[in-house]
Amino acid sequence: MYLGIDHGTNAMRFAALDKHGKFFYFEVPRTEMKEMESSEILKLIQKQFNINIKQIEMIALTYSMGDGIVNIMDIQDVHNRGVRSIEGVGKKTGAGTLVFDTIKKAQIPAVVIPGIHSKSHTDSRMNVFSHSTSPEKLGIAYDALSRGINNFIVSDISSNTVTMAVANGEIVGALDACIFAPGTVHGPLDLDAIRQVDAGKCGANEAFMNSGVLKNTSYKNTADLLGGLKDNEDQAKFAIDTLALFASMEIEAMKVLLKDYSTCDCLFLAGSMAEVDPLVEQIHHYLDMKPWILGKWSAATGCARMARDIAKGKKQILGIEVRI
Repeated sequence: MYLGIDHGTNAMRFAALDKHGKFFYFEVPRTEMKEMESSEILKLIQKQFNINIKQIEMIALTYSMGDGIVNIMDIQDVHNRGVRSIEGVGKKTGAGTLVFDTIKKAQIPAVVIPGIHSKSHTDSRMNVFSHSTSPEKLGIAYDALSRGINNFIVSDISSNTVTMAVANGEIVGALDACIFAPGTVHGPLDLDAIRQVDAGKCGANEAFMNSGVLKNTSYKNTADLLGGLKDNEDQAKFAIDTLALFASMEIEAMKVLLKDYSTCDCLFLAGSMAEVDPLVEQIHHYLDMKPWILGKWSAATGCARMARDIAKGKKQILGIEVRI
C-alpha cells in the first residue's frame, strides 16, 4: 500500500493506493488531529485503510511551505521537517508537525515533498518571489499529469488560490496566494492592508488570512459562502464571480510563462471551490477553455501516486530530483 498525505489548510487528507490501482481516502480536521497522540494517528491510519503499518511500502508527505529543501528526500534525512521556518503566512495548528514526527519516529518508509521557492530548479525569473507554492500543490500537479497530458496549467482554488504551470511533464513555475489571486479567505496584501500592518493594527499574517474575496461580505468562511450560494444570495454570487475573475487572470498569467516552453493543452482545477459549478462556468466563460475538475482529494491522490512511483524506482517527479 502507498500513502499520500496532504497537509491542507483546514484538514489533513490521507489517500491510500493499493496494488490494484484502487484509491481509499479519509480526512481529519487539523483542529482535531492536533489533539491526538502519535499512537492514535497510527491506529487511525491502520483502521481507515484496513492495513497494518508493515504493509505500507512508501508514504509521500507534505509539510508546511517545504522551503528548506529542493529535492524529494527521505524523511530521515530531512532537517527541520524540510522548512526554513514555520513562521510566515498560513494557519498554524501543530497537526502537520504531529503527523510528520509520528511517521518519522515509526520508521515507516517515507519521502518529503518540497515546495517551489527561490532555490528551486524552476524558471529562474520566478525567483523574484521567495515562495511560489507549498508541497501539497505538487501532489495536485502530479495527479493531473497522470491523465496523460504533459503541458498544462493547474489552479487550486479554495481558502487560497495557487496556480502552477507544467511543461513537458515538469513544473516550470507557480504563483502563490500571497502574490496574485485571492482565495475565499486568504489573499495578497493591498494598500489598505499594508497600512493596517504598518499602523500596528494587525500582523502581516493576520492581514493575509483576511484578504480573500469574503472580506467585504457577511460570510466568515467558505462554508458560509456555499450556504449563501445555495440560497441564491447576491453577495454570494458576487463573491464567486470575483473569485473566478482573479483565478482566470492568474491562469492567463501562467499561460504567458508557458509560452516559453510549450502550449497549454489543458486547464485543471482543484480544491474545494473547483467543485462549485457557477465558479467553473465563469472560468470557462472568461478563458473560453473548459476546465478538467480534480477536486479536493487531488493533492493526497497525487502524493500517493508519487509514493508508488518512487518506491518502484522513479528518480524524478515533475522534474524534481528524488534523493533517497
